[in-house]
Amino acid sequence: MQPVISFIVPAYNEEQLLGQTLESIHSAARAIGEPYEVIVVDDGSTDQTPVVAQHHGALVVPVNHRKISATRNSGAKVATGDLFFFVDADTVVDTEVVLAGVHALRSGAVGGGAAFKLDGVIPLYARLMLPIIVLAFRWTGIATGCFLFCTKTAFQAVGGFDETYFGAEEIVLSQALRRHGRFKVLRLSVTTSGRKLRTFSNREWMAMMWQIARQGRTGVQQRQGMELWYGERRDDPEKKI
Repeated sequence: MQPVISFIVPAYNEEQLLGQTLESIHSAARAIGEPYEVIVVDDGSTDQTPVVAQHHGALVVPVNHRKISATRNSGAKVATGDLFFFVDADTVVDTEVVLAGVHALRSGAVGGGAAFKLDGVIPLYARLMLPIIVLAFRWTGIATGCFLFCTKTAFQAVGGFDETYFGAEEIVLSQALRRHGRFKVLRLSVTTSGRKLRTFSNREWMAMMWQIARQGRTGVQQRQGMELWYGERRDDPEKKI
């Protein structure tokens, strides 16, 4: 059957977490009962990421962009479904949130996202700020990068992810989709990895955030200063979600 839902998962050296992400996607999609496909866009991984993806029944699309916006777009180009769900390789979904996304799109929304929770132990400041961040994204109608959904028609109409961005591409796409039609941010949550908060020091976080804030849009349109997303992968003391 022609897939109705295309799950697009960008991945770079994600052998440790990708398997659980794909298992959660398959579990949710099978429970919904719609035809679907899972596409893992392997952006130049040097570990077993493509092997893990194939083992879990995903179509692997090899690219070498090292730019998340272009990687997501490469997955969308080969996707055959009518509904796109972009899920990060370190994010676990469930049936309820995927079904709510499908329902929103079939009820007339052009796109949307969900709240998110972080796994494991994270610093106190992050635990205090997380609810504020989640509310801010909902109030402003912005989807987080770990879980964003839209119709294929709307995605193509707005030109997909803006490839001039190395980060914040999900914010730019959310804004474009909002201009195109109704954009729904769900109250339901997905669970994504808190490893960046565990593997980067508070000082490193503050330095990177300050640099990006100071440079504004320019700060997320270049790889320099984006080590949080493009730097060498650090070992997470908590290995799995």
